[in-house]
Amino acid sequence: MSELYVSSRKEQFGERMFNFLITNIPSHTIRQWWLRYFGATLGTGSSIMMGSTVFGLHRLRIGNNVSIGFSVLLDARGGITIDDDVVIASDVQIITAQHTVNSDDFHVTLGPVHIQHHAWVASRAMVLQNVTIGVGAVVGAASLVRTDVGELEIAAGIPAKARGTRKSTLDYHPTFRPLLY
Repeated sequence: MSELYVSSRKEQFGERMFNFLITNIPSHTIRQWWLRYFGATLGTGSSIMMGSTVFGLHRLRIGNNVSIGFSVLLDARGGITIDDDVVIASDVQIITAQHTVNSDDFHVTLGPVHIQHHAWVASRAMVLQNVTIGVGAVVGAASLVRTDVGELEIAAGIPAKARGTRKSTLDYHPTFRPLLY
């Protein structure tokens, strides 16, 4: 996807107010209401902790029982879809836009990120555009994900590479909503 990202003035207002003010309010209910009102889709039982930054509200789709940690960057301008029962740990960055290095006009390209159900992205990992993280996959802490991660695959490193296979029945639903976070 290499389209120009366009957002309405309402979405721009909602995004800026969220990123500078609402993200710091210690209430899951207020933060989620704000994101939904300005175009994001969030499922039930999900949480986004304080200090997170969101771009591209109307292209952000979060399923049920998703736990998103503190200070996460969700750059959804190219589209982010997070399926049910996913854990995104603190300080993770998901980036769906990039500049073309040799472009005379600093051209921006967009590409989606899809994180499938029961995946776990550990702290300080970075996931770049045009990536799918498979069902039940794990991305290790401080990893850089530039290519797809397969189902139940454990990927880590810079760049992230397959390091093993997860052995889990994936029979859990992470509903983490601590008070005043």
